[in-house]
Amino acid sequence: MYSPGAASRSLAWATAFYLVLPILIVVPVALTDQRYLSLPQDGISFRHFATVLSSPEWLGSIWQSFTIAVAATILSVTAGTLCAIGCWRISRRTTELVRVLMLLPLIIPSIVYAIGLYRYFGPLGLLDRFLGVVIAHGVTGIPYVVITVSTALAAFDPRLEQAARGMGASLSQTLRWVILPRIAPGIFSGAIFAFIHSWDELVMVLFIASRDVFTLPRRIWDGINENLDPAMAAVAVLLILFTLLLLLADRALRRRNEG
Repeated sequence: MYSPGAASRSLAWATAFYLVLPILIVVPVALTDQRYLSLPQDGISFRHFATVLSSPEWLGSIWQSFTIAVAATILSVTAGTLCAIGCWRISRRTTELVRVLMLLPLIIPSIVYAIGLYRYFGPLGLLDRFLGVVIAHGVTGIPYVVITVSTALAAFDPRLEQAARGMGASLSQTLRWVILPRIAPGIFSGAIFAFIHSWDELVMVLFIASRDVFTLPRRIWDGINENLDPAMAAVAVLLILFTLLLLLADRALRRRNEG
């Protein structure tokens, strides 16, 4: 007989295949031997990957996206971790409101947030500036860190903190040697998701950046509007592989922590 468990697994695999299939199609397109977006006709070719890795424009955008993502991740992890720990220590009804406010960047549509940033950053001189994009990505990455760190703190035994304080450890020493090591997997997971968010973000960059800040998603967007170069598919494959490596690293850390 066909068990409910087998039906659930089949449905899960079908859903996963449906979600992954559009991503997998990018791979043969990136290996096309044609000069336009199409499947390979006479054989596979890696020339579009070579074009990306030898182009100053593509490499410059990759470097800008990477540096912005790293800086934004540092901002997100610092602010998000402190916020989550503060809410955990206070543990009042008002802290629930704070957590909800921290999740607003995930709830509000990106275009609405981008319009607000455009109006706010203009008088501050942050439009088309590296710092402006870092702040925008850092703030919108905070919710990912708050969620993962709050989850890690939920499993933290508060008696460990009490024992450390009882033995004469200061608040900073307790935070550095007791709390942070215990919630490190949650911080690392939040950092990965914040990095991926900044690495892939496009809508805000379209509003608050123009010429000086030209991230990788922005260059892909402009390439789609101007021409259908298969190099964009090659970049998409590289992005997929990089994101997959980050997620595998997060998974490995979680398994190590559970073990």
